[in-house]
Amino acid sequence: MFRGHHRGHGPHGLHGGRGRGSWGPFTVEWDMRGGEGRGGGRGRRRVFAGDELRLVLLALIADKPRHGYDLIREIEERTGGAYAPSPGVVYPTLTLLADMDHIAEQAAEGAKKLYAITPAGEAHLAENAEEVAQLMGRLAELGTQREKSDRSPVRRAMGNLKMAVMQRLNDDDVDQETAHAIVDIIDAAARKVERI
Repeated sequence: MFRGHHRGHGPHGLHGGRGRGSWGPFTVEWDMRGGEGRGGGRGRRRVFAGDELRLVLLALIADKPRHGYDLIREIEERTGGAYAPSPGVVYPTLTLLADMDHIAEQAAEGAKKLYAITPAGEAHLAENAEEVAQLMGRLAELGTQREKSDRSPVRRAMGNLKMAVMQRLNDDDVDQETAHAIVDIIDAAARKVERI
């Protein structure tokens, strides 16, 4: 369950607002301030602290050389779209990792910078192997949570059907013909779902 709070400055308390809450065992922060450019109006959750994101990016680069956009896309895919770090966070982090000699730029086609892990980066991952495993598990858990939340409209619709049936059956004017009609509707819906 997600529990959080926000403070806002817009008509509904969301525009320009920031918040913090818990999602399962994780702390999530979000920023509802609109920004310029593509996707500026979407809320963005901060899932990792700066040092944690460095480890996540380094672990992904250890799998294979990657550029910034590829890292953002990979994290978004692993979380089922629940989280994607912003370019404004990822690219400075890559610069920092390069300054720490944990990654190095490789020759690549086009203008995108392709980074590969260095021996120093591999040693750093090995030293922090337990934390890296926990962080990658967090990505997987976010994906699982997103998958579960995507099923909520189905549960809501099932609840609506149950309530509608119970209310109708509690009416004084329900006869056998009406009851049979309700059964036919439910059975027909069940058959349609089975054929999907």
